[in-house]
Amino acid sequence: MSSQLEPTTIEGIKIETGDDFSDVLTPEAVAFLRSLHRQFNRRRLSLLESRRQRQRRTDTGEMPKLLCSTEQIRESDWRVADPAPDLTDRRCEITGPVERKMMINALNSGAKVFMADFEDSASPTWTNMMHGQRNLMDAVRRTISYTKPDGTSYQLVDETATLMVRPRGWHLKEANITFDGAPASASLVDFGLYFFHNAHELISQGSGPFFYLPKLESHTEARLWNDVFVAAQQALDIPIGTIRATVLIETIFAAFEMNEILFELREHSAGLNAGRWDYIFSIIKKFRNRKDMVLPDRKQITMNVPFMQAYVDLLIDTCHRRGAHAMGGMAAFIPSRRDPAVNERAFGKVRRDKEREATAGHDGTWVAHPDLVPLATEIFDDVLGDRPNQIDRQRPAAVTAHKLLDTDMPCGTVTEAGVRTNVDVGIQYIASWLCGNGAAAIYNLMEDAATAEISRSQIWQWIHHRTRTDEGTLVDTAMVGRIIDEEMDRLRTELGSEAFAHGRYDEARKVFERVSLTGHFPECLTLPAYELLD
Repeated sequence: MSSQLEPTTIEGIKIETGDDFSDVLTPEAVAFLRSLHRQFNRRRLSLLESRRQRQRRTDTGEMPKLLCSTEQIRESDWRVADPAPDLTDRRCEITGPVERKMMINALNSGAKVFMADFEDSASPTWTNMMHGQRNLMDAVRRTISYTKPDGTSYQLVDETATLMVRPRGWHLKEANITFDGAPASASLVDFGLYFFHNAHELISQGSGPFFYLPKLESHTEARLWNDVFVAAQQALDIPIGTIRATVLIETIFAAFEMNEILFELREHSAGLNAGRWDYIFSIIKKFRNRKDMVLPDRKQITMNVPFMQAYVDLLIDTCHRRGAHAMGGMAAFIPSRRDPAVNERAFGKVRRDKEREATAGHDGTWVAHPDLVPLATEIFDDVLGDRPNQIDRQRPAAVTAHKLLDTDMPCGTVTEAGVRTNVDVGIQYIASWLCGNGAAAIYNLMEDAATAEISRSQIWQWIHHRTRTDEGTLVDTAMVGRIIDEEMDRLRTELGSEAFAHGRYDEARKVFERVSLTGHFPECLTLPAYELLD
């Protein structure tokens, strides 16, 4: 039965929910959210409009560059706050959605940090989001447990990873909550509920409320987060600077404002992270109309190509110059329980990737599965030794705007196999997301919204620029439509008609076609897909 917190209960608020989340949506917590909304939502919407204006300028040929107005910030000497005690050593971090069993396994994994994710690896159904908040409340208080139907029980071990939380991005709404007739910001809901319920408890344990901030496109968006942090800490009578946040640099515009982003958050900063998959998506999305910036098959876009190498070099240099952690990217491999040969090949790739990160100067890295924690930890142990990080390693990078924008890959190719992989993975992921699972294991890789965005945006880009595969086939709507038909038939045969229908693949196909085959480029696939969530 649907329950509703009437506007008359708390002025200006309406909440629709199908379950009893009264422990999460307490009157005090909801009033706190309303306060954040009234203070900051108008600025959020204004910043989103600034994004749209910037994209229009980019579409007419304007390219990103360093800001003249912030030159003094880039050139002057300053440092962010010293790391919080339990964020000093971050050599291996594990990430995953706010699902109960996965959270317990991640906290127990041996990683230094667990990032509980409301964003790219979570499907934002109302139930998922509210259960996620409840799971976090239990995790902070160490009462979280889970028992499978077969009786297998999961609970926390004595020493667990430090908890960080990633709220949804500024561009997303939480449609189940309205304030004064307007949908709530998903960012403020995710942040606000976690902070309100857990900040004091975390501080009493000697830790604190720590966050990852996704999808930022400018230092003014970082400034908004900083102002939210200040207001939240003041409201709960918590010292300014208790909150710490790592910003994911996963858009090309943010790459040009790394110094400024750190500066805006300096008393709350916990460094920057190389969000590689979203960064690739950002390159495609922002320069989608430029024929000279068409990218090849996704698997060919490695960290060694010029624009990715420049991005990482600049991130490490910027962070270490400012006394901040420079965190590496995600190892998305999911070990196979049945095929040792698959594991052997994949572990070799993961090892080489993490060795590259550690020797380049990163202070830690991400993995998606507990089985990768020992490998990543071992590799960073070899470089760091007894040191908690290598922030003191200064390696000035001569990175220019040209290098950041150098997407030329002379040996890169678009192949029919690449088109097929994008179609296959894109549709499978969207189907999983619509069914409530935002972290989908597909072909031994943990696919999330970022990788699905690469899949659909590459299809759009190749069609838009009339790209030909290396086999000579024109990538157009007819060619992609044929592959979609073939992949749907394959999935229906492999899964069976009942499982296929239950898996929402027909709906996923419609979403994929809407975000990849139409002339207009939708900014995010999750926006139209969100309207279909239960």
